[in-house]
Amino acid sequence: MTFKTTLLAGAATLALAAPVMAERELTLGMQDNEASNVFAGAQEFAQTLEDVSGGELTVNLFPSSTLGDFKAMVAQLQAGELDMVITGYPDMSYIIPELNLIGAPYVADDFDHLQQIIAGDWGQEMAAKFEEQGVHLLDVWYYGTRQTTANRAIESIEDMEGLRLRTPNVPFLIAYAENVGATPAPVAFAEVYLALQTNQVDAQENPLPTIDAMKFYEVQSHVAMTNHFVASAAVQISDDLWDSLSDEEKGWIDEAVAAGGTVNNERTEQAEQDLIATFEERGLTITRPDLAPFREAMQPYYDTLEAEFGEGAIARVRGE
Repeated sequence: MTFKTTLLAGAATLALAAPVMAERELTLGMQDNEASNVFAGAQEFAQTLEDVSGGELTVNLFPSSTLGDFKAMVAQLQAGELDMVITGYPDMSYIIPELNLIGAPYVADDFDHLQQIIAGDWGQEMAAKFEEQGVHLLDVWYYGTRQTTANRAIESIEDMEGLRLRTPNVPFLIAYAENVGATPAPVAFAEVYLALQTNQVDAQENPLPTIDAMKFYEVQSHVAMTNHFVASAAVQISDDLWDSLSDEEKGWIDEAVAAGGTVNNERTEQAEQDLIATFEERGLTITRPDLAPFREAMQPYYDTLEAEFGEGAIARVRGE
């Protein structure tokens, strides 16, 4: 082989290698498992990103806490060891305390209202606080709205009085139980079914898909649509990585995240609608109490939060 032939062959090899060298695989971690709507949304994000970028950007998904719990994954993101993570939006209050305000019961009326809050002045201030932590917030997806089940009808807030209500060991959910007249009973998630079955507790609260998946409907006869907390999932990317991307690459990611959010949100909303009918078919009674007294009952908890974050903080978050 002549020198010229060798040179041409080398040039051809480099030309073929160039597109491959330009490709980048992003890593995305989450606690949710492969059966979750969040994972379905993440799959749509990954496929859309590959499509719109012509394969220049791809995504490797790590579900089911493969990389650790959400705090461990956020730490990896901040250290540059992980590109993206999906966590609960209020869960980030451990490094951004002001997010406790959006976790408070009845601050967000529904997911549409939550989206308005996040897009508004307060939400943009929170986005800046994410940046201070080395995190860029891409989007917030719908995770479901928590409802209350019991073995008696909850027609009004008065029916909450004296209920032994299982809650996670989460301050704002314990505050929900206390302020509406129930007795909070923190029980490990895996033990809730048995606690209900043996009357260790009278009631519990979770999103409808969780109530279905954990078969709580087998040991509870009533579902009250208390809508006390709108859960959401924050899609986040390393701020350093985000800043290193071109405007075109950022556009690809934004488009793909929106596509993933549509899949997740539609699946979650449809599941909630379908489950109301499903529970009724199983013989459960669905009640829809007036929620105004529930929200009014949270005022002492709001006062506690405003003592920390400033008078009028709750109204400001709500956009009032």
